[in-house]
Amino acid sequence: MATEKWISADHPALQYMGRIDWDDPKNPVWVYACTCVRVKFTGSFVRAEITNFRNCWDNFLGVILDGVQTKVKLAEYGRQVYTLGENLGPGDHELLLFKRQDACHYLQLHGLYLEEGAEIAAPEPLPNRRMEVYGDSVSAGEVSEAVDYCGQVDPPHNGEFSNSYYSYSWLTARMLHAQLHDIAQGGIALLDETGYFHGPDYKGLDKLYGKIQYNDQIAPNKEWNFINYTPHVVVVAIGQNDNHPDDYMSGDYNHPKAVNWRRAYRDFICKLRGIYPNAHIILSTTILNHHENWDKSIHQVWQEMDDEKIHHFLYSKNGCGTHGHIRTPEAEQMGKELSAFIDSLPGVWED
Repeated sequence: MATEKWISADHPALQYMGRIDWDDPKNPVWVYACTCVRVKFTGSFVRAEITNFRNCWDNFLGVILDGVQTKVKLAEYGRQVYTLGENLGPGDHELLLFKRQDACHYLQLHGLYLEEGAEIAAPEPLPNRRMEVYGDSVSAGEVSEAVDYCGQVDPPHNGEFSNSYYSYSWLTARMLHAQLHDIAQGGIALLDETGYFHGPDYKGLDKLYGKIQYNDQIAPNKEWNFINYTPHVVVVAIGQNDNHPDDYMSGDYNHPKAVNWRRAYRDFICKLRGIYPNAHIILSTTILNHHENWDKSIHQVWQEMDDEKIHHFLYSKNGCGTHGHIRTPEAEQMGKELSAFIDSLPGVWED
């Protein structure tokens, strides 16, 4: 058996992307979907030492090694070593290790094992373009790999079909050659006591958007420092889980709860504008079926804000594309439409 070389998680050749908890640089915590690390190396194998912290579902780690994508099932809890590739040929190899799922689990990356004598090098620099997405399970790529169910309700699943690499969020970022922070959580709505996240004590995005750790069923919440990342483009895709447990918006556009939701939505967008005074902010939902009054409410807020760098975007099948989660082909179409819209904005990538 070949002897091993240890590469600590804070090695300078490891290139990270995503909203990551770096309080312990040798043991960074990954919370959000699309969080990833990339590296080039030589040698016949690569392994990763990881601690998983499960809350729900089966948890899987995404692996793209020399262009071939696989997944590794993680233990529910505890520190383990996982083989990502073995019997590799001579020459250079490139690894992308990424978080396929949202905060149904956290993970801590401790480092990599390579063959003794292996060389390690940083990949190409991250692009200068920067995106951030605030959303729900659709933005996280939940159940995206169930491609036999396009336009249909979800099949039975336990996390195995969820893959952030095929979320419209990351697809759009790759189409635009942009970095991405994907602040997306399955089941989340805008306000507390609505949606499906953190039941029965449901938590809303307007209280959790500024956290680096936000699922206190795993660990105490922790604040994010927004100075660490400034996006050119912010996509807000919320309003699809807000009809639970009461779809007040579909029954009466002027219902007091509907009026309150619009006020809260505007307050949330104003908070983002205060944090990112120069960013283009795109207000949207997705093609997941929902009542048109949610998009009508977003449009009203957009009009009232009268900000030339805030935009309301609708997909060609907005709100009527599917009863289930967005599958990869549907996400690809969304990515094409959204990336074309973003690229059409004057000066969108200017610092």
